[in-house]
Amino acid sequence: MSGFATVNKNGGNSRLWAALEAVSRPTEAQVRAEATLVRMLASRIEEDTSLIAELAGLVEAEVGSDETYRCLLTVPGVGPRTAAQLVLSVDISDFEDHDHLASYCGLVPRNRQSGTSLNSVSSSRQGNKQLKNLLIFSCSCLARGSGYYRKYYERCRDRGMPYKAAIKAVARKRLKVIYAVMRDVRPYVA
Repeated sequence: MSGFATVNKNGGNSRLWAALEAVSRPTEAQVRAEATLVRMLASRIEEDTSLIAELAGLVEAEVGSDETYRCLLTVPGVGPRTAAQLVLSVDISDFEDHDHLASYCGLVPRNRQSGTSLNSVSSSRQGNKQLKNLLIFSCSCLARGSGYYRKYYERCRDRGMPYKAAIKAVARKRLKVIYAVMRDVRPYVA
């Protein structure tokens, strides 16, 4: 910028160009402050990372020996976080079938009724939002894969379902498998 300012200083606004030049360059104090801030942020990231690892260890210690947890890890797309969340927040004996579990997770459509007409409109905003988000986000990965759930996702899209509705349909389909694995406490077999 200084070369540009030197050329235009002869135009009469040398104070303006000097002010612009001063603003565009950080002072030594600003550079030292930024360096200190970067060190503080790096320290905080390192501290948070170790706390996350410690928390993951505590969760693993809590559910690692649970047979249902180990069986859930055999279901495609269910990792340690999803399996732990399912084991800790779902008592499978509370649900008589997979539809009730889907309702608890918020993966069922909301019905609108007027007289004798019944229309399924949008998805329900009720249910366990943490489980719903875990199931939907993990199904996004499954839909990009090459297995059964990818084919099911493509069939849903071919029927005209929008992306979000198709992913929720995949999540609900997979929840049937999760329900059976949790109910029977048996590993998933394709």
